[in-house]
Amino acid sequence: MDFLRTIAVAASGLKAQSGRMRVIAENIANADSTAATPGADPYRRRIPTFVERLDRELGVRTVELGRVQEDQSDFRSRFDPGHPAADEDGQVKLPNVSSLVESMDMREAQRSYEANLNLVNATRRMLSRTIDILRA
Repeated sequence: MDFLRTIAVAASGLKAQSGRMRVIAENIANADSTAATPGADPYRRRIPTFVERLDRELGVRTVELGRVQEDQSDFRSRFDPGHPAADEDGQVKLPNVSSLVESMDMREAQRSYEANLNLVNATRRMLSRTIDILRA
């Protein structure tokens, strides 16, 4: 039963980190997008959150992707008077996404995903060895 609990916790971590990587990938994909009309807001960075859940059937606490929030920091701007989304001063609003920050967040999410995957694999190996011992 402890093997099942371990795998359930790690699987919830895998799913949560997968969702986190999806949100980060969306941020990276929209890092250079602009608004369609002058003065409109461009893409706003999204921030994934996590929530803890109690799996009553197994009696363990798991994690899942919570509400995705919008980053309320200021937009960047660039002087480009010929751009279709430029305002009367020639400024174009750019998303509040930093590719460097998103890359670091992605690396952290990947490492967390790999750690959970390693836990699942280690648990499967232990379970397999336990079955082998019981057969002998």
